[in-house]
Amino acid sequence: MSKVIAGISMSLDGFVTGPNVTRERQLGDGGEVLHRWLHEPDPRDTELLAGMRGGAGSILMGRRSYDLPEGDGGWGDGGPAGPAPCFVLTHNPPAPDTVRAPSVFTFVTDGVHSAVEQAKAAAGDKAVAVHGASAAQQCLAAGLLDEIQIHLAPVLLGGGTRLFEHLGGRFLLERTEVVGSPNATHLRFRVIR
Repeated sequence: MSKVIAGISMSLDGFVTGPNVTRERQLGDGGEVLHRWLHEPDPRDTELLAGMRGGAGSILMGRRSYDLPEGDGGWGDGGPAGPAPCFVLTHNPPAPDTVRAPSVFTFVTDGVHSAVEQAKAAAGDKAVAVHGASAAQQCLAAGLLDEIQIHLAPVLLGGGTRLFEHLGGRFLLERTEVVGSPNATHLRFRVIR
């Protein structure tokens, strides 16, 4: 059975974007430093990323994550992980004729449980990769998240989008891996139910 795994870059003060997120500045003011490990990788970063990409069978994301690139799901012919099936949590799906890659994106309007169920079925024996803060928060709050991977950047952003808000309770985690590089400390946690 596939695992549901959220992986996201975060500042030491808990932000996954800087303030003032726009289409042109998707990581907000100063947020590009969060992804230094992706754009200027150390060999340890590269090895970790290769393992993550190979393990994803489907993607689960929120509508904002879908909309940010070019405002219309501008992911080209694929999603954040190429042609892997993407399930977008939304209350208002876009008009079908505006979806660039209709074979990749499925818009789920009946909640996070349904989205996870569909994403797991599409993933087969690979993982469901959760993309974005809102989708990760919803999965964690609903008890549907198996792992959290934090790529902790050595920066204090002072504002932006927080990853761990709106959870509605306390969650116990077990740390299962730590990989350090000059760009980030990569942390993996198992969510204890």
